[in-house]
Amino acid sequence: MKIAVSGAAGRMGRRIVAIAHEHSDAEISGALESAGNATLGRDAGELAGIGAIGVTVTDDVAAVVSGCDVLIDFSMPEASLEHTNAAASAGKAIVVGTTGFSPAQKEEILRVGQSTRFLMAPNMSMGVNLLFVLVDRVARALGDGYDVEIVESHHRMKKDSPSGTAVKLAEVIAQALGRDLSTAGVYGRKGMVGERSPQEIGVMALRGGDIVGEHMVMFVTNGERVELIHRAHSRDALATGAVQAALWLVSRPTGVYDMQDVLGLKVEK
Repeated sequence: MKIAVSGAAGRMGRRIVAIAHEHSDAEISGALESAGNATLGRDAGELAGIGAIGVTVTDDVAAVVSGCDVLIDFSMPEASLEHTNAAASAGKAIVVGTTGFSPAQKEEILRVGQSTRFLMAPNMSMGVNLLFVLVDRVARALGDGYDVEIVESHHRMKKDSPSGTAVKLAEVIAQALGRDLSTAGVYGRKGMVGERSPQEIGVMALRGGDIVGEHMVMFVTNGERVELIHRAHSRDALATGAVQAALWLVSRPTGVYDMQDVLGLKVEK
């Protein structure tokens, strides 16, 4: 399976290149970066630390998309929209792990994705996707009697806040509790904010050093609390999931999917 990687010079992109290259069913066919990126012209394998693989990093979206079966995209929201349009026009599958979309951008990329084989997930590790299932079950079991707080920690270079995974956790919990996240979500607190309302879903973001990614969900009531925690020790769990998603997606019919589909974790509500 020919896999191209967008954001190939980034932290995630390099690990995806390395892991896909080692996979017996995959071949790296292209590597994309933005115009003006200092790595343009470099070998994607050398950037990933696995030695030259004969794939040069380029900003030619059309050429990369035409030469692959599936594109794995870890870039920026604007670039992801461009790449999804290119994949849809060429009839290619695309896996999007980019986060930080505005509501309008997310609506647009999902609309375009419907015309091809499209998978988007804020986190592609097995553990985090199991966490999504667990928080849904816990929220439904505990109901409105418990306050819900989400705390996420990432490295100092992360651009979007809160993380896409934290946003997804909040969305899952809001749906389970029948709340509107646009009004229930509270993102950080400062000053005389008053008492915490029972309907709040708190989301706090921490940034520092080289933290790969940590997410904690707390369900708290008088006398006890339940904590669900996921810690990523490296990016390999996410990169492995992205490659697994790409290999799974290429044989699917046209449609929009997520990692719950890939991992068989989707639960009928």
